[in-house]
Amino acid sequence: MLSRILVPMDDSEQAGHALAYALDNHPEADITVLHVVGAPSMMMGDAVGLALEEDVGEAARERADPVFDRAREIAAERDREVDTRVGIGHPARNILDRADGYETVVLGSHGEDWNRATHRFLVGNVAETVLRRAQVPVTIVR
Repeated sequence: MLSRILVPMDDSEQAGHALAYALDNHPEADITVLHVVGAPSMMMGDAVGLALEEDVGEAARERADPVFDRAREIAAERDREVDTRVGIGHPARNILDRADGYETVVLGSHGEDWNRATHRFLVGNVAETVLRRAQVPVTIVR
């Protein structure tokens, strides 16, 4: 039985499915939702915008709030609670850096991409990268 699960989330539908899967299939586990802000983009808009904030940590938490609110709603529907963590920078790198503290990672098959082909070319597929490089088991939810 798993006791600690990391569920990386963005605001995609697949991320919500991944959290629901983790909650439904591991009712005794402590679940931590990770949202990473400031990810690289073609124009570096999000990363640059975050870097220009006076308090980067507070700005990152504010940008993560909508995702965490959704995560708490999904958990509340199952009479559960989740812990939340904010990462700053590249999503796959953040997930991999934190994964060793958990028994498994459960994530959506793909996140919100405004242009999947361009995103995959520039940044790489987060789920695929985590699946290939994680030192703990990874479950990909569609």
